[in-house]
Amino acid sequence: MNADADAAEFGMAGSPTLLIDGLDPFAAAGDDCGCGVSCRLYRDREGRIVPAPSVEQLRVAITAADQTHDTTTPGEVLSAWRTRALPLDPTEKAVQHAILRTFATTGHPPTPSDLDALTADSGRGTTDILTALHDVDAIQLAPNGRIALAYPFCATPTRHRVRIDNRVDVYAMCAIDALGIAAMLDQDTRIESFDVTTGEQVTVTTTAGRAVWEPVGGVVFVGADRGGGPSADCCCDYLNFFASTAAAEAWTTDHPQVPGQILNQAEAEELGNRLFGHLLTTA
Repeated sequence: MNADADAAEFGMAGSPTLLIDGLDPFAAAGDDCGCGVSCRLYRDREGRIVPAPSVEQLRVAITAADQTHDTTTPGEVLSAWRTRALPLDPTEKAVQHAILRTFATTGHPPTPSDLDALTADSGRGTTDILTALHDVDAIQLAPNGRIALAYPFCATPTRHRVRIDNRVDVYAMCAIDALGIAAMLDQDTRIESFDVTTGEQVTVTTTAGRAVWEPVGGVVFVGADRGGGPSADCCCDYLNFFASTAAAEAWTTDHPQVPGQILNQAEAEELGNRLFGHLLTTA
């Protein structure tokens, strides 16, 4: 484009401008185009001025656009979301598996230096590998560079505590993540959570692949913010156990801004198994 008139016609708010389905995902709410052929500046996650959006910011914008037009259920959206977070690079996959196995055996994530042996022959540093996993939302890093979470596990306490094989306690990011741990590890688990409306304890004990819920009427609500972003920020807080369908319905009535659905026990277990049952396979 050579003139401001061309920029106005096509919605170009400086160079570079990126449009998704004709819309500028980085335009501030309520702003007009501010069109022109001058350089455009963006801000990163820390608010610093940068010349272009990061890969992570682009991924978030595309995911949000997909969700805006997606007519499938929240469970299917979540499944697609987690599928996009699977690393394809062999070293990245090996590091992700090592992180998950360390969580499962110790209850805590490895330190970055613990992973150096895995990355030594890759031509890439451990920090670079962890950043790549962070960018695809397979893990999330704390500001100090340490591993804050690796779905389904969290390094800090959440409302979903999971005992693995009656020997290790871990925390899961959400109810569905907690339900997927038994299938991912092929081990018995006991989930201890609670109904966020009443505080009533909800437990799910899985033995040899069979889950028993207490109370027997327990359900799971699956939902997400409309804005898109990493799972930890946009949906994990809304994937919770409830002691009954009535309690879940009461919560959804009080939170109409959170689109989602109530899953019965079989549906919730199937979704957890589908998201995480394959995660440690080598294929």
